[in-house]
Amino acid sequence: MSPASSSTSRRTGVALAASGAVLFSAKAILAKLQYRYGVDSLQVLALRMAFSLPLFAALGVREHGRARARGALPTRRDWGLIAVLGVLGYYLSSLLDFWGLEYVPVSLERLILFLNPTIVLLIGLFAFKRRVAAREWTALAVSYAGVVLVMVENLRVEGEHVLFGSALVLGAAVSYALYLAMSGELIKRLGSLQLVAWAMIVSTAAVLIHYLIARPPSALFGLPWQVYALAAANAVFCTFLPVTFTMAAVGRLGAGTAAQFSVIGPVSLVFLGAWVLGEKITAIQLIGTAVVLGGVWLLSRPGANSVPLPAAAADKTPG
Repeated sequence: MSPASSSTSRRTGVALAASGAVLFSAKAILAKLQYRYGVDSLQVLALRMAFSLPLFAALGVREHGRARARGALPTRRDWGLIAVLGVLGYYLSSLLDFWGLEYVPVSLERLILFLNPTIVLLIGLFAFKRRVAAREWTALAVSYAGVVLVMVENLRVEGEHVLFGSALVLGAAVSYALYLAMSGELIKRLGSLQLVAWAMIVSTAAVLIHYLIARPPSALFGLPWQVYALAAANAVFCTFLPVTFTMAAVGRLGAGTAAQFSVIGPVSLVFLGAWVLGEKITAIQLIGTAVVLGGVWLLSRPGANSVPLPAAAADKTPG
């Protein structure tokens, strides 16, 4: 590859990584806008997954054909693990996340989700007895101190419901961290796009079964047209496109470099939440955001991780 084409590829990768980070985060904005029309988290999630299903089904069929050509089709055991991962990573995590968004501002939601690498580190410590270096403990302390700072400020500004919402979002982050910790071998063997396509299809089935058990199907019909428009935008621009953008960025930049751009997500939401939703921004919230990002940056520096994230999933957050 010539220097010129290499430079162009890198610029394209940077644009894709940055766009993917912002679009992933913006799903919280769209969910908040849908809540204004009287729908709840289960309706928002069911519509999002239903609209994204055809896109991920098409991706799954394409990747299945490619996997067949290279002899990397899932085994029966793989399908069982894919089912577990789909429930953990995109059903339970998304359900808790959208539920939590009913109670917390989008800036706090994204900061809590951004703790994901630190949760993966703790899973490695307690589940796999992996050693945690001093710098990693420092990164953990800094990250969680920043979240506590922002949470205390939101308690003052928003009210006590922030604690319940924060607990739900933290549950979403833990669920997705388990997904990441368990998916490493499958990603190596099947490829990230094949795994995410099938996991999303499993998750969609779980969400729709949950909905049919909890609600009459008619409750998804006859809603304001804005709810459907926002759900379609969430499915395309904040679910499917970020996945493909991120994978393309990883191919051009490498997983480590692409992952660094995930910091744009929480920062963008601080200002998008204020601009689109009218959420308040205080100096303490900005300081806390900077502290969290600093802690995650310490953890993501080369050689910092005892428990590396799966390469293709390192820069994703739940939902």
